[in-house]
Amino acid sequence: MDILGHALWTTAAAAGARRRLGRQLHLGWAAFWGIFPDVFSFAIPAVVRIWWYATGTTHSLMPQANGPQHFQFVWQLYHCSHSIVIFAVVFGIVWGLAGRPVLELLGWAFHILIDIPTHQGIFAIHFLWPLSSYGVQGIRWESPWFLGVNYGLLVLVFGWMWLRTRRVDRLSSSIQATARKSRPASDEKERAIPGTLVDATEGSENVRKR
Repeated sequence: MDILGHALWTTAAAAGARRRLGRQLHLGWAAFWGIFPDVFSFAIPAVVRIWWYATGTTHSLMPQANGPQHFQFVWQLYHCSHSIVIFAVVFGIVWGLAGRPVLELLGWAFHILIDIPTHQGIFAIHFLWPLSSYGVQGIRWESPWFLGVNYGLLVLVFGWMWLRTRRVDRLSSSIQATARKSRPASDEKERAIPGTLVDATEGSENVRKR
């Protein structure tokens, strides 16, 4: 899947998890880890390939299986960052260092799970690397029909989240307004009590004078 789709799906998943678990989840960090595998694999090589494309050294912006040998290390980075095995090791180490599971890191695992059925050919995900080079021949995420379905679903998901947030805000405002309306009545009762005490005190003094 493209990097924007990863960021949006991870943000939506993290927002839903935060609401259900009742735990603090930083959506920004979750989104970062949701795109981390691609950034780790292709950030520097992408800049170089853009330069090559601009200068006519290559005729394609996409990596090629028979490309220059000094760029073959990119595939090792790609398999490393898209491996559930590597993710599990890193997640465990961070858990041990932090003393708690860092849930934002699950965006990384979510990225891998999305990519497994949406990549094929040289981009097939070797999700058990380095234990195995097995990869699933999935669908092409860049296919127009898939992009349309993917972003159509994202519009629905974020639309639903926006409507739900508005409904919660409206309910909260209604509760606050009701509380403000009921407050004056209770204040009047509190003001009436001192007056009653004063009247009672004056009455007792009058009785003593008699």
